[in-house]
Amino acid sequence: MMAVQPLNQPAEIPPELDRWNWGAFFLNWIWGIGNSTFIALLMFVPLVNIVMLFVLGAKGSRWAWQNVSWRDAEHFRRVQRNWTIAGLSLFVVSLVSIAAVALVVPRMMKNSDAYRLTMETVRADDRVKAALGEDIDAGYWVLGSVQVVGDGSGDAQLSVPVHGSHGWGWVMSHAVRSAGKWNLRLLVVMAGGAPIVLVDEDHIGSPGAATKI
Repeated sequence: MMAVQPLNQPAEIPPELDRWNWGAFFLNWIWGIGNSTFIALLMFVPLVNIVMLFVLGAKGSRWAWQNVSWRDAEHFRRVQRNWTIAGLSLFVVSLVSIAAVALVVPRMMKNSDAYRLTMETVRADDRVKAALGEDIDAGYWVLGSVQVVGDGSGDAQLSVPVHGSHGWGWVMSHAVRSAGKWNLRLLVVMAGGAPIVLVDEDHIGSPGAATKI
């Protein structure tokens, strides 16, 4: 019976090469296919993939050494270094993209007519000024969505952090665009006590709300 020869000599990875593998960590299943380490495909299994991410980082170098034929240790180092550079590059690009979206989206919402109508109505209300102060301003992280279609109609739902000299709160609004004009359907300010309902055209109501007379 013929003995099975290991792919590399020695069969066990040399200690100086058995290190955390950032290429396997960042590129996981892609790295796995490229290094004949198909256990990395477990990244497609929900929940298991969270654990597998760290298993690949810890054992990736060992598995790659065993599953691929390498000319020598330097060849192994060079290839895994390239995987690390590619993984880190992708990670950095992803972070930059996420940061760009996080910075751009709130600004886009603040440039919308629906947002301006919301904040003008909030700043003009005496009850809101009594709760928050005269100098009402909005925080940066505006959440929600603003949609406009070609026929001039649209829909906007916004959640805006606000603050003034007396405190802080949240503004929640729903506006509808018709014939090129935005109209508020619902506008509520949460400012410490009972919610202040400024607009409730759809008669949604709110238990304990201080409705406008």
